[in-house]
Amino acid sequence: MNLQRTTVQQETQKAPHPSHHLEARDSGLYLIGLFKLAKAIFFLGVSLGALHFIHHDLTDTVDRVFRELHFDPESRVVDFITDKVALVTHHKLRLISLGSVLYAGLCCTEAYGLLRRRVWAEFVTLWLSVSFLPWESFEIYRAPSLWHFSILLVNLAVVAYLVWMLQRKKRRKGTA
Repeated sequence: MNLQRTTVQQETQKAPHPSHHLEARDSGLYLIGLFKLAKAIFFLGVSLGALHFIHHDLTDTVDRVFRELHFDPESRVVDFITDKVALVTHHKLRLISLGSVLYAGLCCTEAYGLLRRRVWAEFVTLWLSVSFLPWESFEIYRAPSLWHFSILLVNLAVVAYLVWMLQRKKRRKGTA
């Protein structure tokens, strides 16, 4: 009896678990999860920055940054940015902060699920990535730039990878 138990334990230790092979290939999900975590940290910083400037003069800060960076104060770009910053009210800063912290929470939830290899997170990330495609396409139409093309390409790559991954899991589940 003891000999049989030892043999079964040895066989289980030698044979990899069926999901182990699948998880080894899911490094793309891990990278997407890390990217989502980085986005969550970035947007949390944006939220805290917006809250910080509710009690400080944003225009003075921008002027001081331009002076420190030795930008020409008579530049059209500096004028344009300064004019736009002057339009930002305390109410808008609160809205920016709220929106950023909510989006950071969403990114954090996606990151948690993807890093823990949860299928629900793959579906949530797929749905969110697809939902941004029309807006990103419109941005390219409105103001084509390398930045907009890059964002669209990264999002399309994430969508393609998640669709491929979910279809592969579905096929494996159907054959098992």
